[in-house]
Amino acid sequence: MSSSLEVLRAFAGLGLRSFGGPIAHLGYFREEFVVRRRWLGEAAYAELVALCQFLPGPASSQVGFAIGLGRAGFTGALAAWAGFTLPSAAALVAFAYGARSLAGPTGAALMHGLQLAAVAIVAQAVISMARSFCRDAARIAIALGALAVLLAGGSGNAQIAAIAAGGVAGLILCRRVRRPADGELPVPVSRAAGAAALAVFAALLVALPLARRATGSEDLSLIEAFYRCGALVFGGGHVVLPLLREAVVLPGWVSDGAFLSGYGAAQAVPGPLFSFAAYLGAVVHVGPRGIAGAALALAAIYLPGLLLLVGALPLWAGLKRARYAPAVVAGVHAAVVGLLAAALYNPVWVTAVRTRGDFAVAALGFVLLVAFRMPPLVVVASGALGGLALRLLPG
Repeated sequence: MSSSLEVLRAFAGLGLRSFGGPIAHLGYFREEFVVRRRWLGEAAYAELVALCQFLPGPASSQVGFAIGLGRAGFTGALAAWAGFTLPSAAALVAFAYGARSLAGPTGAALMHGLQLAAVAIVAQAVISMARSFCRDAARIAIALGALAVLLAGGSGNAQIAAIAAGGVAGLILCRRVRRPADGELPVPVSRAAGAAALAVFAALLVALPLARRATGSEDLSLIEAFYRCGALVFGGGHVVLPLLREAVVLPGWVSDGAFLSGYGAAQAVPGPLFSFAAYLGAVVHVGPRGIAGAALALAAIYLPGLLLLVGALPLWAGLKRARYAPAVVAGVHAAVVGLLAAALYNPVWVTAVRTRGDFAVAALGFVLLVAFRMPPLVVVASGALGGLALRLLPG
């Protein structure tokens, strides 16, 4: 077991440099914890990504929480969540208090350069995982099928359908595949603890709205609204935005202008987009507001997804012991490659690469990462400088 402090340091570093959204975060995690630190193997990581794509909540944050859990128990899981989440949450609370330094053309250019760095990081992750998990025609076909499904309909439901279909296809096409030696995902969660987590998740989902109606408490109203958003969103990231808008704008807690302003700031900071909840908790017109409101909103939106993850991990460990589990897992691994490839195109590529200059900056980051094996932080810095340089170029 590693110390929780080591986990906190590792994830705090990622929380300060992980630009580019949830799929880019998975690329950062793979580079840091599979390639560099070797805290878990490639196959175990792919299994974890697939499991978290099935669950409601922020997939990249759930992956990070599970990595911390496997490395240093529940204190490590909390350290991983805090290290990855709090830097962006603090930046957004500062923005809510008027620190608008990310606005303006220079901030926009910097943000664009960071998006270009994410292109390089995700592309490298796709290629590396394809080499590991698409070693024969059957798995290549599964990956391409998942890619086609996700390009046709890239919603959270399409992601779940693609992974499920990959598992079924693996059961049919990959029966000769053996479990990789590094395929065991650390699960320091007992069945009893998992069942308790699922019970707490369900109890809160039912009890919070009842308690809110019974008491009329503004604090409970705030907690219930953000808990409901975290419990009902599949796909994480941008998928939660319509739910959040319905929860805070329609009742008049936050204006549309303030909502969109905070969303823009959330795009310009590293870390998970769910940290947008901290900004909303700070500016809402109900509950404690300010830092206390930010803390309540942030805890409430993350809690359901983390409870579901703790409940699902022991079940996943049991399912893997089934006779045909290696075949199903092989299909799921290939589908995850297709999922990452689809995300590389949309939203990562189509959002960031608009000109030949953009392509050059992204390609430079890719070369630094793959050919020169530079750490992701160097790639992020090169992307940021490239974005600023593109702004200075004529035309």
